[in-house]
Amino acid sequence: MNDRAPAPGSLALIQSLVNTLDIESGADSLDTPESRAHFGLATAGAEGVAEEVAAARELRESLRAACLAHAGHPPHRTVTPLGELLARSPLRVTVDEHDGSAGFAPAAASLTSTVAAAVAEALVAGTWQRLKACEAPTCHWVYYDRSPGGRGRWCSMSVCGARAKMRRYRAK
Repeated sequence: MNDRAPAPGSLALIQSLVNTLDIESGADSLDTPESRAHFGLATAGAEGVAEEVAAARELRESLRAACLAHAGHPPHRTVTPLGELLARSPLRVTVDEHDGSAGFAPAAASLTSTVAAAVAEALVAGTWQRLKACEAPTCHWVYYDRSPGGRGRWCSMSVCGARAKMRRYRAK
């Protein structure tokens, strides 16, 4: 649904994870082995697929709640707080020996650790708050708000924004 450019840097991973669920249609791409492999999750036939997918879905919905909060909206449902999930995923600080630049790396090979590193990088870069969820209750698609004032409300002005404006117009 989103007609915006992908989020920058490591936020693109978070954006793509949250957008694995199309709320309007109910389609969940985490049901496919290709999508699970993209996020480093176990694929069909491997042990623990159901547990990994359930954990990824829990993480996805906690990320969606954070993105809704960034846009000033209440959570869409009760979820495990994102901070609680990310606290279980230790990070390493890395320093490049050539240029001295520093970054974060997951201390464990897991999707949650990778997301924790992405959130940490976005916090340092000051871009975390710009990752938002569309205010349309049937959408909640995550987008990166590039508007100058950081006041974007919809994933797409041509779809969700137009629907909201039409509803307001008809209500008058």
